[in-house]
Amino acid sequence: MKLIPSAALFSAFVMVSGLAQADTVLSVLIDNNPETIASMNALTKAYTAAHPDVTFDIEQRPGGADGDNLIKTRLATGEMADVFDYNSGSLFQALKPTDTLADLSGLASQAGILDSFKTVVTGTDGVVRGVPFGAAMGGGIYYNKKIYADLGLKVPTTWAEFMANNEKIKAAGKVPVAQTYGDTWSSQLFVLSDFYNVAQVVPGFAADYTGNKAKYATTPAAMAGFQHLEDVFKAGYLNPDFGAAKFDDGMKMVATGEAAHYPMLTFGIGSVKQNEPDNLNDVGFFAQPGDDAAHNGLTVWMPAALYVPAKSANLDAAKAFVDFAGSVDGCNLMIGANGATGPYLIKGCELPKDVPASVADMLPYFQKDGGTVPALEFLSPIKGPNLEQITVAVGSGITSAADGAKQYDQDVEKQAKQLGLPNW
Repeated sequence: MKLIPSAALFSAFVMVSGLAQADTVLSVLIDNNPETIASMNALTKAYTAAHPDVTFDIEQRPGGADGDNLIKTRLATGEMADVFDYNSGSLFQALKPTDTLADLSGLASQAGILDSFKTVVTGTDGVVRGVPFGAAMGGGIYYNKKIYADLGLKVPTTWAEFMANNEKIKAAGKVPVAQTYGDTWSSQLFVLSDFYNVAQVVPGFAADYTGNKAKYATTPAAMAGFQHLEDVFKAGYLNPDFGAAKFDDGMKMVATGEAAHYPMLTFGIGSVKQNEPDNLNDVGFFAQPGDDAAHNGLTVWMPAALYVPAKSANLDAAKAFVDFAGSVDGCNLMIGANGATGPYLIKGCELPKDVPASVADMLPYFQKDGGTVPALEFLSPIKGPNLEQITVAVGSGITSAADGAKQYDQDVEKQAKQLGLPNW
């Protein structure tokens, strides 16, 4: 047996150790939505292929309040993953981004990201701290096109027409509205998606709400969303398992015709592509209607974002990956993973022509003057943390719409004071 000289052995050890130290494992925390998982898998696989020295350890978290609390706890304790996805807008501001999140304004990809998105991931110090992760979304109602065709129904442009459709669907022995309160966050849609209609009736509501001059409980147009939750429950329009069903169940129900409607954000079509691809074009979409057909439009959510905690042990590597995710190449990878679920906010990232029917239904709202309004959480820093619990109670017949609106006003007051907003 040939012995290796000690000097050569030492050199080999140093070289191997250097290689080991050069390898970087980036920890990533994402929500457990199928579209999120597919997007992150596509991005990390491509990035490791181009950068073999970087690999990823991906962890999933729940959505809703549980996910919010996990994010805040890990940031506060310095245990956050190197990269994580989370909401933009008011929930981003609640993370105290100037203290907890890394400055991403210097990334090359920022040159191609639309300013409309940058505003919702910018801290009070004017520093951009996120890149878009996914498509812009509309809040409205998915519907089963086959049920509509079989019953001769038309897409409603007023709430009264929507409820009339539900009555005909119920009479035909089908479930009019799927609700999925097993995922509590999904209970908020009838309230949050109604903001386009609120803005048409009370144009200054967002500013007055932020300044403690307007309340849900005392503004009839704003309280209408809570009333909608109460009305569909009292009419017996919900699926029998609405209290236990979850998001994927709701998308499956509307895709397969087990239910006619499902109130949801437009990212949901990604779940159908993943789980019920044969039914992809059986699903249509319309904006949540209000009282006036002449003012029918869409409440719009900005995409979630990817963030890097300021205390990341792999700060430069994490920023480099997030920079890739915010590029045109990264955007195209996400479209390839999930199809087109809505417009992306990265210049040069174009949607394919063969978009699903529900996406095609959404795009005209973006193309019409005055056809969209940002959701309230992008116009105001206030979004009470307990809204989803309140909307579950109202939508389950436990709490009245009027009491639910009052409870949410109280919930909002706590958060506004925590943020130090004037006049609270």
